[in-house]
Amino acid sequence: MDVPRQGVAAKKRKRRIIIIAGSVLALLLVTFVLSRLKPAVPSVDRSTVWIDTVKRGPMVRQVRGLGTLVPEDIRWIAANTDGRVEKIVVRPGAQVEPETVILEMTSPELEQSAHDAQSKAAAATADFTTSRATLQRELLDQEATAAKVHAEYEQAKMERETNDQLAKNGLVAELVYKTSKVKEADLAARDQIEQKRLAFARDSIEPQIQSKQAAVDQANELAKLKRDQVEALHVKAGMSGVLQQLPVEVGQLVKVGQNLARVADPTKLKAEVKIAETQAKDIQINQQASIDTRNGLVKGHVTRVDPAVEQGTVKVDVAFDEALPKGARPDLSVDGTIELERLENVVYVGRPAFGQENNTVGIFKLVPNSNEAARTPVKLGKSSVNTIEIVSGLNPGDQVILSDTSAWDAHDRIRLN
Repeated sequence: MDVPRQGVAAKKRKRRIIIIAGSVLALLLVTFVLSRLKPAVPSVDRSTVWIDTVKRGPMVRQVRGLGTLVPEDIRWIAANTDGRVEKIVVRPGAQVEPETVILEMTSPELEQSAHDAQSKAAAATADFTTSRATLQRELLDQEATAAKVHAEYEQAKMERETNDQLAKNGLVAELVYKTSKVKEADLAARDQIEQKRLAFARDSIEPQIQSKQAAVDQANELAKLKRDQVEALHVKAGMSGVLQQLPVEVGQLVKVGQNLARVADPTKLKAEVKIAETQAKDIQINQQASIDTRNGLVKGHVTRVDPAVEQGTVKVDVAFDEALPKGARPDLSVDGTIELERLENVVYVGRPAFGQENNTVGIFKLVPNSNEAARTPVKLGKSSVNTIEIVSGLNPGDQVILSDTSAWDAHDRIRLN
């Protein structure tokens, strides 16, 4: 018969407890060890990153932007009067000369106004002629009157002098003698008055003629203005060039001052380059520039920097110092590079995909004699289009990764395969 063994169950339970406790202790130990381990170094394919070598020497600071070629001489032709477009003679793209008629307009009201102004000018001229003749006739009448009164005065004077001699000899009656003296005095006064009238008539002729002449000139100027407005209904180019825009159609009503056409000289072009506002602060007039027209590089210089910022960019005008290549035309897209300054004997490297000038950033520097790169704090200085100055943190000969390394921000080292 089977004999039961004492304490077997207790021994099994004790062994199970020991095994469980050992397992828990081992798990805790493994967890502690793993928590103390550093994360694995990520691996990166060397061919997928951009590696550059730090150098020392001269560095040219440049800024770059996109732009277009635009004519230097542009003329907007505006309407001189209200009217209706009657006929379009030439279309955009056509070569024009100063006297080339671009379009023709009509305005019955203006034509009637011009006719009325011409009639008023003719009437003013006729009135001027009549007034001048009248003034001259009145002056002649006044001269005749003055001459007649002066002759009567001289005659009365001679009679009085004769009577003076006769009175001394008692040969003339006292009444006759006194009468001759009174007559002389009266005619002397009248002679003075007529002479003053004559002088006044002479002096007043010129102001009256000038007043009439001013009215004639005003009427003629108004008539000329109306004639010019009628002539302006035949809209002319006003300069040699190419008709670029014609924002009106036949039958359209236009108001005075409205733009009718734009003419530009395609032989005189400049580049309008848009530079990011953060890079435009050092741009100055006459700085050297290079314009890539996709058909060759053309040298130029900065002629104007727009004081306003538009959509985060500053517009810079560049005039060309040499002939443009064939195919250059208005509105052609170009790339512009402006030289700001030349730095001598500085440490520099290719511009990284991250980090702005005068900032400190972490850049992965290749560890010599290994396949790893370690993150190194680097202070950046002045920047250019493709290079940036190194103030501290790197030395000439160091190799660094310039590609975007944001994917490894949690790691201080990476391995290059």
